Amino acid sequence: MVIPNLTLVGNFLEAVEKHPRERRFLVKRNRKYQAVSTETFRRDVVTAALGLQQVGVRRGDKVVILADTCYEWVVSDLAILSLGAIVVPIYPTLPADQVLYIAEDSDSKVLFFSSKAQWEKVKSIKEQMKNVKLFVSLLDPPPSENALSLKGLQEIGKGLSEDDYVDMVSTLDRQDEATIIYTSGTTGIPKGVVLTHANVFANVFVLCEIMDVSERDVCFSFLPLSHILERTVVHGYLRKGSTIAFAESIEKVNQNMVDVKPTVMVSVPRLFERVYSRIMEKALSGSQTKKSLFLWSLSVAEKKLHLEMARKKLPYSLRFKYGLADRLVFKKVKENLGGRFRFFISGGAALPKKIAEFFYEMGLPVLEGYGLTESSPVVAVNTFQDFKVGTVGKPIPGEEVVIAEDGEILVKGPNVMKGYYKKPEETAEAFNKEGWFLTGDIGFIDNEGFLSITDRKKAIIVTLGGKNVAPQPIEGRIKQSPYVGNVVLIGNERKYLSALLVPDFEKMEEIGKILNKSFHGRADFCSDSSVERFYLREIKKMVPDLADFEVIKKVALLEEDFSIEKGEITPTLKVKRSFVEKKYKKVIDRLY
Repeated sequence: MVIPNLTLVGNFLEAVEKHPRERRFLVKRNRKYQAVSTETFRRDVVTAALGLQQVGVRRGDKVVILADTCYEWVVSDLAILSLGAIVVPIYPTLPADQVLYIAEDSDSKVLFFSSKAQWEKVKSIKEQMKNVKLFVSLLDPPPSENALSLKGLQEIGKGLSEDDYVDMVSTLDRQDEATIIYTSGTTGIPKGVVLTHANVFANVFVLCEIMDVSERDVCFSFLPLSHILERTVVHGYLRKGSTIAFAESIEKVNQNMVDVKPTVMVSVPRLFERVYSRIMEKALSGSQTKKSLFLWSLSVAEKKLHLEMARKKLPYSLRFKYGLADRLVFKKVKENLGGRFRFFISGGAALPKKIAEFFYEMGLPVLEGYGLTESSPVVAVNTFQDFKVGTVGKPIPGEEVVIAEDGEILVKGPNVMKGYYKKPEETAEAFNKEGWFLTGDIGFIDNEGFLSITDRKKAIIVTLGGKNVAPQPIEGRIKQSPYVGNVVLIGNERKYLSALLVPDFEKMEEIGKILNKSFHGRADFCSDSSVERFYLREIKKMVPDLADFEVIKKVALLEEDFSIEKGEITPTLKVKRSFVEKKYKKVIDRLY
């Protein structure tokens, strides 16, 4: 597969020329979704780029975007890239000290922000920033006279000739650095991953060739654009001419999906887990008739799935039964998600096989993929042509994937990073002598070429008895319980496995009824021995088939969930295991 000689800006210019549309974007303004045309989008990017040039931003300058996912994020991204400047995205959920670290470590000169809350965060560290001199607000008017608005930049740019923009972008090269993305840092200080235009566009182009997305689709965007997965797929949506609809916020995702009726969406497994739990709880708590109908529908769908995975023809009777199940049960579920979804893409973490099967059975395929920030990000993904539930698909065209002797996944490809910013030693350590990037993930490739991920290499638990346990798959299955909010397995160099478990506190009253008890708040609930026994039974129910050395013998209940602010999880919701184990050492020691 030959990748065109395009930068991300070239991809944008090609896309706006090929796909002129009145409904290029759907943006919530004044309490309703409004359309933004291709021409308006093109003009917004061009004028913003010219405005940035006028206020002194130059080729090679680093520019922070600290903003929630929105239309203006995409405009800002492309405007910065048009100058040959380098985008440094920061997760909007990160606390002020981490924002300061990334802005300073990246040598950024400009900072874009999206809300009053973000400005308050920036204000608290503003005097400590040595390099950032210009602040640009996506809000209009900006919340401070110390910030220029994006609209203000565009007004400056409107007074200039678009020929200046053409001259500007003509000097761009595919090997130019496009972005520095700071890794989540589950094992240490965040590192800035340097990706070139060639790295990211290689992923954009290949994904556009293998994924079934087109002008007819409305693609729903709600994941942080500071994450390379969402940003890459948005560049892909642009290339394919799809309409892009932005969520107002994470809290309003469900309502927004009903409003815009999307057909495609990229998400992380946690959303699918929550939808699954909600559907199962509602279905199984209804009347006996409704419960029986739901379980019958699932059994029919399960038979259909197994035949399809075995590439066998479906008998007429099964097709008839599935049509009935779809009409009576699955259609209602799909309507609650907008009613038009053709498929989802899942990435960022492992999707439990049971949940992938559940969505597929309902006629909502979840195409799971795998990648890293360092690979721009996609390494492998399921497609409609090559699909296998429980795997992350086959390596994408142009990507080489091998499994090392210790099970680590090694990759090579045009999408693999240039290196870590200002960290030559860490860059050298990330590759072996043959030039393979060391992913740090453990997995295997089956005889059909599908890749499966077992766990992070550094997350593998080695018990005192020398047994290796991959915690992630077990944790994923436990989190499918409607009574569990979060869970982390413990057991490294210990006699047996235990778990730190965060209950779903909305179920506290329900659990009280089951145990015939009442509780005076979370502390009382979490310290009750009968509640601990309840959760041990629940864990056994969710993972009944474990080997003896994998069985969780004890559990400690925590009164609060893990959070980014407390440093316990990354912005992509991955647990920082070593940090959590240190923080809760006294709690853990009591379990042994």
